[in-house]
Amino acid sequence: MTSPDRLRTRFPEISTRAWEHPADRTALVTLRSLYGFDAVLRALSGLLAERQHRLLYLATAVRVDERQFKAVHQLRQDCVEILDAPTIPEMFVLQDPKANAFTIGMEQPFIVLTTGLLDLLDQEELRFTVGHELGHALSGHAVYRTMLMHLMRLAGGIGWMPIGGWALRAIVAALMEWSRKSELSGDRAGLLCCQDVEASVRVHMKLAGGSRVDEMSHAAFLQQADDYDKSGDLRDGVLKLLNLELQTHPFSVLRAAELRRWISSGEYNRVLDGQYPRRHQDRSARIGEEFKHAARSYRESFDQSEDPLVKVVRNLGKDAASAVGTVGAEVADTVSKLGKRLSDWQNRDN
Repeated sequence: MTSPDRLRTRFPEISTRAWEHPADRTALVTLRSLYGFDAVLRALSGLLAERQHRLLYLATAVRVDERQFKAVHQLRQDCVEILDAPTIPEMFVLQDPKANAFTIGMEQPFIVLTTGLLDLLDQEELRFTVGHELGHALSGHAVYRTMLMHLMRLAGGIGWMPIGGWALRAIVAALMEWSRKSELSGDRAGLLCCQDVEASVRVHMKLAGGSRVDEMSHAAFLQQADDYDKSGDLRDGVLKLLNLELQTHPFSVLRAAELRRWISSGEYNRVLDGQYPRRHQDRSARIGEEFKHAARSYRESFDQSEDPLVKVVRNLGKDAASAVGTVGAEVADTVSKLGKRLSDWQNRDN
């Protein structure tokens, strides 16, 4: 299942905008346009034990270099050269049977891979994952992910506060939505590094179904995403939203399908052909254009979606009265359960 090693296309001066999902990129451009925002966040790193995080992994994990986990070190070097990264993030391997990888840190982001992940993936799949995490580091995601991590911890600590707790949870929920979109950006960076579509899908297949990839089907796995999108009734549409509410990552099947859509759009091949934004053009990027790009992306996804709930909302303008009645009839039970769930959460917090 491992692709033979080969020369891969490199992308001199490539801007992170080349792989950032429109929703992710719009949020990042907005945040970066706020004067001093990143400086304030980095100043907070001292209060949030920024140095403590790195020291913890320095003491409890294995730092990747030419002497330790040499194969992983070489993959990182390959990805750095392919994406023409101006900096090389530090990387650690952590003993943990759970397959996971993440990029954290505010002043100097670093990457952590678990031994469970190394055991699960082959060389090309691991190249995709290392590229994914490098994409996070280069896009500045680690700053906001570190903030999300601390806010989630803070939300758990002050959950007994009825007003402050709910307000903080709203912020955390918004950051989680951004986090899910940022994972789609990371997947695109990973594909640009490995340039192996089959390997990129296998990563998500293994994260969903384990190491027995020979018992899975690439086509059938992607078909699941189509079935997920169009199956069920309106209640299922609401339940899909509920399933995602506390997730920092999109579901594996949906991530593979989103990567397929990016490839089908032609964007991936355009980048391979050298048609991508350069870093020196970043300062001239207009936030209005980013919003338009994001809106266009959302509209296309909305228009193409077969989700029952989305289809009803899409048809509201055609037959508002009928649609509202249908929504009320089909979703009332689910909404009632949601209300009870929120009430139970509030009672538990109090």
